[in-house]
Amino acid sequence: MAQTQAGARGGARRVLIVEDHLDTLHSFAFILRKAGHEVELAINGYAALDAARRFRPEVVFLDLGLPGLDGLYVCAQLKSEPQFETTRFIAVTGYARDEHRARARAAGCELHIAKPADPLLLLKILES
Repeated sequence: MAQTQAGARGGARRVLIVEDHLDTLHSFAFILRKAGHEVELAINGYAALDAARRFRPEVVFLDLGLPGLDGLYVCAQLKSEPQFETTRFIAVTGYARDEHRARARAAGCELHIAKPADPLLLLKILES
């Protein structure tokens, strides 16, 4: 198997994508995997908690408007657990008002990206 750009640079990351819109979920996953990142997927808040605890991602791209448990709850819950102390949580959401940004920050998201998100921006975040 050929080594990808991220793998060749040693910059491959373990990434959890939490998104309930399947086309967006699979598009982001395809792009990140093609760049050499190890990717796990979750389509709702409950699945996100399970996947994060099992997969131990370095970065979580997290939709805030999820069925079941919302992304704010998921982020706050995981950030309260010691194994996620260094995990980066990035909100990728249609909720783009200042109040949404503030709530995402308060829950533990370090960045807030409004949808539609540019997949190249997600790759740049993984490189930083």
